[in-house]
Amino acid sequence: MNTINALDLESEHAVKNREKATMKAAILIAPRQFGFEEIPIPRPQAHEVVFKTEGCGVCASSIPLYEGREWFTYPLPPGQPGHEAWGYVTDVGAEVKILKVGDRIAALSYHGFAEYDKALESEAIWIPETLRNFPGEPLACAMNIFKRADIKKGHTVAIIGAGFLGALLIQLSMHAGATVIALSQRPYSLSLAEHLDADFVIPMDDHYKVIEQVKEITSKQFCERVIEATGKEWPLNIAGELTAEHGKLIIAGYHQDGMRNVNVQLWNWRGFDVINAHERDPKIYVSGMEAAIASVQNRTITPEMFYNIYPFEQIHQAFEDVIARPKGFTKAIIKM
Repeated sequence: MNTINALDLESEHAVKNREKATMKAAILIAPRQFGFEEIPIPRPQAHEVVFKTEGCGVCASSIPLYEGREWFTYPLPPGQPGHEAWGYVTDVGAEVKILKVGDRIAALSYHGFAEYDKALESEAIWIPETLRNFPGEPLACAMNIFKRADIKKGHTVAIIGAGFLGALLIQLSMHAGATVIALSQRPYSLSLAEHLDADFVIPMDDHYKVIEQVKEITSKQFCERVIEATGKEWPLNIAGELTAEHGKLIIAGYHQDGMRNVNVQLWNWRGFDVINAHERDPKIYVSGMEAAIASVQNRTITPEMFYNIYPFEQIHQAFEDVIARPKGFTKAIIKM
């Protein structure tokens, strides 16, 4: 493993007086209102590592917390809901066996909108210096979704939603030798899919028009694999319409705003598999992060081209852009 001198991260005095050391953390005080506060740097438990946060991605699943819902209470704990952080280890617990101070890691952590965060050693992986920005958790999501989709050479794959996740899945599917149909409502996402050389790019502007276009492309057979990556009801219904008999419909979008009405009769008739490609086992996430490292290094995926970088002080604007998705926006990264 490559390491850096721990003194490059913290002075010797700070290491010896860690109890007194503080850090800046973002706090969601109220809906759409971030503040900043100086709080103590976390201390590791036996199996934990503390790391100086280099950056943290903003996940679309955090938007309800940011916007506010009647069942949430504020303020949130400092650093939440940041869960896509990476950085350099600065302290380790007594039972940590492999990672050491100075190692660069990506981790499953939950207070990443702060200058320091901590994670279990078992939920962190070493990452090389050559990977400039590495939000491990969302990259692991893409790799694990792709694995669950079981995409083979010769398959026709429809990917509904060409944001950050959809763009990575386009690249992975094309690398596997599939014919890729990219669908999106956003003009910028459609242009991004074209830039990635998706075989077909279809605007999602009319339900039945979309179905007819895919029917024509596939000679009425539809798609062996359909990945719904938006988390919205209408795209989920289109996904069912586009899935071939005995194919697989993969739900990759995070559905969090209520119940869904779907055409179960159609789903029954076509006999396709419905796969909810969300993982909860940390070991699977760690495996996905490791797979992501390899895929970035061999250029199967190029996530760096999708990042929109914001300084820590502009976290509010980053969240607003995740909601508004202005032209040129794909994935918000907060850099410390």
